[in-house]
Amino acid sequence: MPDTISGPSQIAPGSSRRLPAMTPRPSSRRGRGATANPSGRFEAAHRESFDDGWSGSDETAPLRTEVRPEHARSLITRNTSPDISFDRSINPYRGCEHGCVYCFARPNHAYVGLSPGLDFETKLFWKVDAGTLLQRELSAPGYSPATIALGTATDPYQPIEREHRVTRAVLEVLVRFRHPVGIVTKSNLVVRDIDLLTDLAQDGLVKVAISVTTLDPILARRLEPRAPHPQKRLDAIGALSAAGIPVMVIAAPIIPSLNDHELEAILTAARERGAVEASHVLLRLPLELDDLVNDWFAEHYPGRQRHVMSLVRAARSGKAYDAAFGTRMTGTGAYADLIRQRMRLARLRLGYPEVRRRLRTDLFRVPTDQLNLF
Repeated sequence: MPDTISGPSQIAPGSSRRLPAMTPRPSSRRGRGATANPSGRFEAAHRESFDDGWSGSDETAPLRTEVRPEHARSLITRNTSPDISFDRSINPYRGCEHGCVYCFARPNHAYVGLSPGLDFETKLFWKVDAGTLLQRELSAPGYSPATIALGTATDPYQPIEREHRVTRAVLEVLVRFRHPVGIVTKSNLVVRDIDLLTDLAQDGLVKVAISVTTLDPILARRLEPRAPHPQKRLDAIGALSAAGIPVMVIAAPIIPSLNDHELEAILTAARERGAVEASHVLLRLPLELDDLVNDWFAEHYPGRQRHVMSLVRAARSGKAYDAAFGTRMTGTGAYADLIRQRMRLARLRLGYPEVRRRLRTDLFRVPTDQLNLF
């Protein structure tokens, strides 16, 4: 299945398929989320596959996960966004093997010359010496503590964490510095670090947010093929809560006409297992994600594609995505308002508090042995 090089592909008006249908073969991407591997938006040439009849047997070999080291100069990323509750974050990995087709971080892979499609979930990077980097940044003169969000773009507990343990190294540093951290994950692997999280929780220094997209294991396997089973995520909520670690459940993303009917059920199941906060995020389709998600629908739910995307655009001012602060997470319009109202009523009925708890910053300290770093 050779590649041809061309300019950006032209999609016929009204076509249900947004990307080349044969890129790559379904047999080679079994267990992956994306249905294609389009070139990144910064590439000078765009590649497109076609079948010329000469494809060998290796064309159906499954895609393998490749993990490469990334030597970052700093670990903490800063932001000035007015509509999120943190101004700094850490992502131990670039790319994510969970393969969630809807992941809003996919377009970031274009910055390293890779595709937001299958490359995002098969060509991964782990940050070398993360613990040492973080120690230096937290020990810098004038550093002022505030909650670090861990895993805002890619999951800090994706499968490769079992081997590379970057997230574990970051948490060990935060424990020593008594630094507040908020964790976002959809993996039950977070329970592995319950010893560190319990230590932080005793001083009000941690909160874990677990994302539950659906309670339907068949839908979950299609949407997020290598993420843990929904039941395992609920079990993780229960285990963390039993250990005294505050847990937020995030119903995300809400996808119109696909999983939106599950909103109350997700919040109820999480509350029964001890979750103390709840939130939601409406499906976001920035940049390449628009074509990727459309192509996924064309393969898995072609009969729903037009309806789903019409509701998405109705909630995004008629566009695939509206990046306006304040509404980019939840959308605007009648559909978005309905979801917000359902969310408010469900939280009220289930006893979720309206005000989120804040983590402490007054216990931060630089351990004396950090002087040895300099």
